[in-house]
Amino acid sequence: METTLYLAPLAGITDSPFRRLCKKYGADVLCTEMISSRGIYYKDRKTSELLAFKDEEQPIGIQLFGNDPDIMAYGAKTVEERNPAFIDINMGCPMPKIVNNGDGCALMNDPILAGKVIEATVKAVKCPVTVKFRAGWSQDKINAVEFAKMAEKSGAARITVHPRTKDQLYSGVANREIIAEVKNAVKIPVTGNGDIFTPESALEMIKETGCDGIMIARGALGNPFIFRYINDYFASGSYTPFTPQHCLSEALWQTREMCREKPEKVAIAEARKHLAWYIKGLRGSAKVRNEIMTARTYEQTEQIITDYLQEGGCMNDGLS
Repeated sequence: METTLYLAPLAGITDSPFRRLCKKYGADVLCTEMISSRGIYYKDRKTSELLAFKDEEQPIGIQLFGNDPDIMAYGAKTVEERNPAFIDINMGCPMPKIVNNGDGCALMNDPILAGKVIEATVKAVKCPVTVKFRAGWSQDKINAVEFAKMAEKSGAARITVHPRTKDQLYSGVANREIIAEVKNAVKIPVTGNGDIFTPESALEMIKETGCDGIMIARGALGNPFIFRYINDYFASGSYTPFTPQHCLSEALWQTREMCREKPEKVAIAEARKHLAWYIKGLRGSAKVRNEIMTARTYEQTEQIITDYLQEGGCMNDGLS
């Protein structure tokens, strides 16, 4: 079975080192962190840093958010100079600081404005424009099918559906029937997103929705290996998880790369959450997590992980 596997854009998480690790283990398509079109328009320095990616990360998309058609068009035209494989528009983020500004999932409450944003972005660039959105704003405002049709009519080349509402955030269970309904309603490719934590759940997503691709978000946290597992499972019906030693070795590689690309203080602070995800479920992980949270340098972090492995505390455990 050949299915395109996408790494979801995750703010504060999917930086270049993490993306490259996911690519190494089988992610077909990567995406940058969510980036503000206003930040591009006003030439914010941090926004520019988020746009950086390496040639080896291709195919990679740049995800933008915003609710002003002209500013979105400007942002898309500006980032296209970096030669992304596509530009993705975020119309699904449910977080208050995004929706309270009228961005992200808030646009699902205004399909007319959303259509103008998509149309303006499509007209501004030559590369494909895709759109990611949710089931709807709330249980009594589920409009994913209508929104998908609008996105297709407005020029979107592909859509990704996370079948939870804005009100649900990431709680409850993703309703895959909504993805299936969207797939049946449009002719453009549909990518399914939500609750893909195992190869088995990836196969269920395909069987239940008929989607053209799968986008993995939380399932990759501390587990970039999930892409390899899914590919192996699809190819042979089985997969073998890597040992904790292998996984933590890659976690240290990721941390080193973060330190190379960012100030060490910043990199270590950001790496803590990644390392906590890597060790979650391992024997003695609570103690190690507390130690990681106090580390200030890469050397300290490396020593903590090395000591943990040498003590053999995780030898007989698998990753959860």
